[in-house]
Amino acid sequence: MPEGSTDEGPKLTETTLTEDKPTENRAAEDRAGSRRSAPTRSGLDPSTFVLIAVVVALVAVVALVHANTTSTAAGPTPAPLPPNTLIVSQSACGTGWTEPKAGAQNLTIDNTGDASAEADLVEVGTGQVLGEVEGLGINTSETMRVSLGPGDYALRCLIEDIDPVTGPTVRVAGRGTSNPSVVPVTTDDLLQPLKEYQAYVVAGVADLVTRTDALDAAVHGGNLDAARTAWLPAHLSYEQLGAAYDAFGDYDGEINGIQAGLPGGVQDPNFTGFHRVEYGLWHGASATALTGPTDQLDSFVHGLQGDLPQLETEALSLGLRAHEIMENTLQFEFTGETDEGSGTNLATAEANLVGDREVISILRPLLVTRYPGLSQVDEWSDRLQTLLAAQHHPDGSWTPVEQLSTTDREALDSALSELTEQLAPIAAITEPRRAS
Repeated sequence: MPEGSTDEGPKLTETTLTEDKPTENRAAEDRAGSRRSAPTRSGLDPSTFVLIAVVVALVAVVALVHANTTSTAAGPTPAPLPPNTLIVSQSACGTGWTEPKAGAQNLTIDNTGDASAEADLVEVGTGQVLGEVEGLGINTSETMRVSLGPGDYALRCLIEDIDPVTGPTVRVAGRGTSNPSVVPVTTDDLLQPLKEYQAYVVAGVADLVTRTDALDAAVHGGNLDAARTAWLPAHLSYEQLGAAYDAFGDYDGEINGIQAGLPGGVQDPNFTGFHRVEYGLWHGASATALTGPTDQLDSFVHGLQGDLPQLETEALSLGLRAHEIMENTLQFEFTGETDEGSGTNLATAEANLVGDREVISILRPLLVTRYPGLSQVDEWSDRLQTLLAAQHHPDGSWTPVEQLSTTDREALDSALSELTEQLAPIAAITEPRRAS
């Protein structure tokens, strides 16, 4: 029975269509029947069947689409994450630590969120950081290697553009020793050290201007002996400002660049500053020939002083440069790579050490409770200072690096290498972190 019909009333059959009509009318209709479709047993016109078929087909398609949509939305059941896979996201930070244990171990840190992030493993209560992962991209994971003693720990998720999120506390039991940890240093903690260092730089640049003016005046006066005497103090004044080089921008290369890597070498127009003047002073250049390079150097130095109020050292730079200053000393000064004739690389190394000790002095209030190796930094710094001073002669000259005895060279290399190693953790310790 077609949908919607009932047992009441006449059935749409061939009998119903023909009964109760006069014979002559039926005959007329029979003659016209060739122009219309013959009635079916259901009594419906074939076009009606086409409509019903279309509707049924549409219903089937809708049902199929709905089934597929429901299946896609549900998706396959995700595979369980490996044990100790800690999630980094705003809503699920720190979840997934399923098998906490003491001792050395690897934790997988998995960023499932929609923004780049960092993650710190912290000791609950003290806030000390035992492990960290930086630059964790979207849908990426990294391994965090830690050693944990008994205690309470949590993952802190530092997601781009939102406040830090701390995950659930996880209790670690058993026997084990935690790796070194550190109380986070915040940007606020670094405000006072940065203020102090900025004052140091301002005073240092003022001294640099005075000494560079004296060098320029000696060259203009045609007194090259006086110029050679004036060159070293001016150069050392700049070398003591190592932690600010990044803030100086182009001025650093203009004032203290080297000729290595320049197509024209010492004749390259981009070879400017102290080492360009040094080359001329110790390679027979006339005062007239040196007037241009010293005027240029003096102009750069005055430009630096004028722009200094707009040039700020970043919070991260202080701790980072504490290590890099001495690393660069090992690379450039102890190899003699920057020597353009004066033979004063060890004097420069001493100036670098002075600048480095200033940075450590300013950071000391933050380091004394965070870095057990600080005493080793002081010890090796003092040892290097003593060894360098031994190469400074009563007449003011310095032993050129290439003239060092094997014993002295090995002692200097050893002391500087050890100091550089002891300074390395300071960058990570004083890196400003978002803790709350």
